[in-house]
Amino acid sequence: MADSGRDISPYPDCQTASPLAGKKRAQQSPGLRNKYRSSAPGHCLKRVTLTKPTYCHSCSDFIWGLVGFLCEVCNFMCHEKCLKTLRSACSCMTPSLVRVPVAHCFGPAGQKKRFCCVCRKQTEGNAALRCEVCELHVHADCAVFSCADCRSPHLDGTLEQDTFHHHWREGNLASAARCDVCRRSCGSSDVLSGIRCEWCGITSHAACYLSVPPECTLGRLRCMMLHPACVRLDSRNFSKMHCYRVMESCSQDLDNSDDVDQSAAAPKEGQPAPPESGKQLLKVFDGDDAVKRAGFRLVSIMRATKNEEVVEAALRAFFLPDDSQDFELQEVGGVQRLHSDDILNRNGGTDNRSSLKDGGDAWLLRAKPRDNEVIQVYAGRPRSGAAFVSISVSRNSSAASVVSEVLGLLHRREEDASTFSLMEVYMSSKQVQRQMLSPQEKIQDKLQEIRKVSVRQMNQTRFYVVENRKQAVLVSLLIGGLTPLLSKDECVQLIQEQLSIKSHLVTVSHVYTSQGAVALQISCFSEAERIYMLAKDTIVNSKTLTSLVIPEIENNDLGEDVCPLLVFVNPKSGGMKGRELLYGFRKLLNPHQVFDISNGGPLAGLHTFREVPRFRVLVCGGDGTVGWVLGVLEAVRHKLVCREPPIGIVPLGTGNDLSRVLRWGAGYSGENPHHILVSVDEADEVLMDRWTILLDAQDISEDGKDNGFLEPPKIVQMNNYFGLGIDAEVSLDFHQAREDDPDKFTSRFHNKGVYVKVGLQKISWTRSLHQELQLQVDAQNVPLPHIEGLIFLNIPSWGSGADLWGSEVDVRHGKPSIDDGLLEVVGVTGVVHMGQVQSGLRSGIRIAQGNYIRLTVSKPIHVQVDGEPWIQPPGHIIISAAGPKVRMLRKSKQKQKKSSGGSKDGRSESPSSRDGGN
Repeated sequence: MADSGRDISPYPDCQTASPLAGKKRAQQSPGLRNKYRSSAPGHCLKRVTLTKPTYCHSCSDFIWGLVGFLCEVCNFMCHEKCLKTLRSACSCMTPSLVRVPVAHCFGPAGQKKRFCCVCRKQTEGNAALRCEVCELHVHADCAVFSCADCRSPHLDGTLEQDTFHHHWREGNLASAARCDVCRRSCGSSDVLSGIRCEWCGITSHAACYLSVPPECTLGRLRCMMLHPACVRLDSRNFSKMHCYRVMESCSQDLDNSDDVDQSAAAPKEGQPAPPESGKQLLKVFDGDDAVKRAGFRLVSIMRATKNEEVVEAALRAFFLPDDSQDFELQEVGGVQRLHSDDILNRNGGTDNRSSLKDGGDAWLLRAKPRDNEVIQVYAGRPRSGAAFVSISVSRNSSAASVVSEVLGLLHRREEDASTFSLMEVYMSSKQVQRQMLSPQEKIQDKLQEIRKVSVRQMNQTRFYVVENRKQAVLVSLLIGGLTPLLSKDECVQLIQEQLSIKSHLVTVSHVYTSQGAVALQISCFSEAERIYMLAKDTIVNSKTLTSLVIPEIENNDLGEDVCPLLVFVNPKSGGMKGRELLYGFRKLLNPHQVFDISNGGPLAGLHTFREVPRFRVLVCGGDGTVGWVLGVLEAVRHKLVCREPPIGIVPLGTGNDLSRVLRWGAGYSGENPHHILVSVDEADEVLMDRWTILLDAQDISEDGKDNGFLEPPKIVQMNNYFGLGIDAEVSLDFHQAREDDPDKFTSRFHNKGVYVKVGLQKISWTRSLHQELQLQVDAQNVPLPHIEGLIFLNIPSWGSGADLWGSEVDVRHGKPSIDDGLLEVVGVTGVVHMGQVQSGLRSGIRIAQGNYIRLTVSKPIHVQVDGEPWIQPPGHIIISAAGPKVRMLRKSKQKQKKSSGGSKDGRSESPSSRDGGN
């Protein structure tokens, strides 16, 4: 499976394919009889004169001179010397080279320079798409000609493999990429060249990759990756967007339109250009479905053109490799056919019917009736040997007779043919559709039916022989958005009432009362789909329910040395960097271990990994996101086999104080995702204290007596620090400014600028906290100096990296540590003092250290916990240790080991280096 879905090899399941087989296929390409032949299948090469600097798509070297060889179908360009070693298949051969059909998840592309894997031209802005899971980049109008050859990150029991092979994809490598075989440069920023395995990341020339062992070992990240064979997901009736929990908003428009009606000969934008002098444009439809949707392709031809050449041009426009003698063009709306050698010459006079303004000529591409034809039938579970067998079918051939003949050719005559069926698979790039054929169904009638609907659909249709196994269906859904803290019975009753679930098909497997979520196991595809869609339209207590498809991890299949990484990414943090990281980690790891935390929260990932005996967590976001994950982990850890997974951080927020302490940096600035994962793999585990803050709002009289509750008590968790007074008031003003206009707060630099501006507005603010607060530390009353802010520190970093406690040795207090079970109590005298601390000119006022804090507040006061501010009514505040310490990952001080990128012979080129960290 490589380039635009194509595996470079003519026979993807057998890497020892004969070059002669490739030549035989090449001879079937349209118009190749008069073109230049090569060992690569499908290309329609012609000799061209170069008028601008051009690079070879095979070796990526500059083409010196004026002569090159261009494929009229996919725009492949190469030297004459490269014709003999050419391996990159033409886009028209994409469907025949797919190993296991897997649909793509198309979303908007990033801004980096990329090349379309269908037409090989550079993608541009809004007209570009990319798969959210693999390295497929295409133009919007080329997407329909790509094929369902995405990575297969799980097994669904329909089509499986005995071994795990490389998943090759052509092009879009970094210019510094090197071939794993010959060690020469194989990447290019000028053309689509070189190939890369989507799993292990090794890169190679298209001419060298056959020397690479066919089985993939997953590369450097193997120990933290969920192997596809360990993940099972019954995915029928669900799109890949649903399966991978990709937010549908970014690709909804793409899913609603199955085709893009653009001409390969017309500009990408604006109205189609008028035909060149001596040429005319034809509207060509590939079947009845295209006529209904007005989905045509514009074909540019000379006015005096032979019938066969017109058909060849139409086949090339639809990326079809078939022989032109098997097709004809019919005029849309009539039965007239192209029958003379230069029938189009009749339009060359004053009757300018070819004008697009007048509608132009509209023709329908049809397959000629055939008495006998050859189809390729694949084994449902590929074994050693050929991936498919060729069967000749006549008008009397039925699905049952084809199955019997295939079993004989596969040397499986001893098996009962009645226990097998013929399955039709339509490999659309956006959805793979499967249909079992009845034993009596005539194959030729089926082929004619498909070709009548769409000739291109026939090119993307396969037939498989599969066993008639009654597969046990088990779809797991996680329904969230319920009212938290309901009892288990109340949650189950609420789900049954709102979703009208059928109890004989649905089992409630888990109830997370603290999170307001339930996990369902459903034994019927249609019922699972109904519940999934209905939940998204159901509102409970003014809150819409969420619904996520959850995969099942086969823990027994995990290797002993495998400790998979559970990745949470907050795409709203760090501007667009969060979304790019989400995309980068989905590419490098199994997408089933990468979760968009804004879609279902941390519970979805923790529930998926609930039975994994050992795993680690990587949180990509700000300190608030880290606290969110730690809070949910604390609430559900009793339902996890691995109750204390260590947690690493990719800092995407503004302050990132916890990240600084754990050496992950002050903020993400575009580091290579592969290097981040290697650093996580080599990180050290450390313990960190967590604290529980009880906020008990009561009416406090002047003598300190309680006169009744003002609001119910609440409990919050604290990881970094807890502040009262001026610090919290500045945080609240900043928070409100961001809530009012969130689009402006997309860069860390701008956020800090606004924070400074808000602080300067408080420079004349005065408040004597010592008159409004009573502080007890470890049951001892502690007098407060004249301060405007009081801060309790769990980590030695505050306010974007400032050392508020200071480094001076103090005989009264011990040296702070994140796991010493103590909080540091520090005061600040105002905004000026805070600015001096953040500039490194001063420290805070040290007040105390302790593990049990009690505060009595006599007036409403601004408070903030880990950057989340609010106004707290008067009352009591108690801070105490929150159960066991949490395990965190601290980045190792040592440089990454040589093994982090591969061997010393240069394999340190990371798989995603071509993305510049994205």
